[in-house]
Amino acid sequence: MATLNEEIQRRRTFAIISHPDAGKTTLTEKLLLFGGAIHIAGAVKSNKIKKTATSDWMEIEKQRGISVATSVMGFNYGDYKINILDTPGHQDFAEDTYRTLTAVDSVIIVVDVAKGVEQQTRKLMEVCRMRNTPVIIFVNKLDREGRDPFEILDELEAELKIKVRPLSWPINIGAKFKGVYNIYENSLDLFTPDKQKVSERVEIDDVNDPRVDEAVGETDASKLREDLELIEGVYPEFDVEEYLAGQTAPVFFGSALNTFGVKELLDCFVKIAPSPRPVSTVEREVRPDEPAFSGFVFKIHANMDPNHRSCIAFVKVCSGRFERNANYKHIRSGKMMKFSSPTAFMAQKKNIVDEAFPGDIVGIPDTGNFKIGDTLTEGENIHFKGLPSFSPEMFKYIENTDPMKSKQLEKGIQQLMDEGVAQLFVNQFNGRKIIGTVGQLQFEVIQYRLLHEYGAQCRWEPISLYKACWIESDDEDALAAFKKRKHQFMAVDREGRDVFLADSNYVLQMAQTDFPKIRFHFSSEF
Repeated sequence: MATLNEEIQRRRTFAIISHPDAGKTTLTEKLLLFGGAIHIAGAVKSNKIKKTATSDWMEIEKQRGISVATSVMGFNYGDYKINILDTPGHQDFAEDTYRTLTAVDSVIIVVDVAKGVEQQTRKLMEVCRMRNTPVIIFVNKLDREGRDPFEILDELEAELKIKVRPLSWPINIGAKFKGVYNIYENSLDLFTPDKQKVSERVEIDDVNDPRVDEAVGETDASKLREDLELIEGVYPEFDVEEYLAGQTAPVFFGSALNTFGVKELLDCFVKIAPSPRPVSTVEREVRPDEPAFSGFVFKIHANMDPNHRSCIAFVKVCSGRFERNANYKHIRSGKMMKFSSPTAFMAQKKNIVDEAFPGDIVGIPDTGNFKIGDTLTEGENIHFKGLPSFSPEMFKYIENTDPMKSKQLEKGIQQLMDEGVAQLFVNQFNGRKIIGTVGQLQFEVIQYRLLHEYGAQCRWEPISLYKACWIESDDEDALAAFKKRKHQFMAVDREGRDVFLADSNYVLQMAQTDFPKIRFHFSSEF
């Protein structure tokens, strides 16, 4: 039996983030391939192969080739237990990604060598910086024409505002791409384009070994030696402590589609990436090696299995040992709960687990007891923090188009809102339901899922709103006066909190000036 501490030390829980199309889902697949979790790498966008990517299993994702829901996958690699959280790269689902980043200990950022750093990646990096999350960067698609590696490194430093240190280096790029020199382990990996096999490795003592010339030719070998000298001159020695503090990002080069450079990334990652770290709660800091179990819900997913109308709450284990059928306290409701069938995920394959350790993600069947951010403990009253809902930027009225199915629509909206995909406001003036999201694509996803998972049809009607903001005041008369004056623009959210729907920036500024005793909030954590 491994002790709690040994279990914690072998866990690596991380998220893979990137701009759409940088190759994130492909990289996730290849990591699973090395972990023996899948045996054939499926091409996501090819119609010839009917096996779609293991991590994109929602219908709408298969059609569009984008990841919409964050999926969770665990596998063993050598002595390590690895938990990957694959996040949506599409910006309309940024909120889901922000939340996922609260449940991981480190991050791998995928960057396309031709396109460099894109806007979405910058935003996500800000979230990592806020939490000092350690990042490793994987520069992908080296088998295609792209930019000079040194140029990419400069751009990474400037755009992501972090120091970088290459731990592998490409020999040529695009059509002439010959392989990667692994600086971290002093070895040479030769490239053969093959989606199923791993390329060959030449064992050498150092870069001046004559076998390098034999393998890649004299011209490329001398260019490689020059590049490496330059790297040693420009970049300081790689310091693991700086990486763990979130100040330096190691950089690897490769081609995920051709399974190249991925193993180097994984081998270095398991050695240097942090095992589960302490997590702060409102009351105190929780250390992973505390004996008592604690964890929080960072995501709720409706309909993991279309045949069963069930939700699953994803719980990140923060401390102690989670056990099946043990009694745990649900802090928000104060109730004790038992879970008879907690699951762990290998992509879509769920297995019932008897125990889980810090860093693990456990799926708990949910019949409406959980909300995002809920805490579970062995009895101690603590509240994990840092799961905000941001003020939405797009709004539409949602209307039922089939009066016979209004119950299904109600249930569907409720479950999808529990997932935190979007936010629901009920207008106090006319009782109509308003859905607020951060991106246009979300409306399509909601409509699609209501129809295909709940059999309910809805249509969207336009509403012109600028911002929804939560309001509160210590002065009850001032609050009442505000609500009376703005009664056409008042709504309540699902928690019953007052929300002011401003139809323009001007109206919002006027309201803030005219009612100094009211506080306006743009995120639900206040």
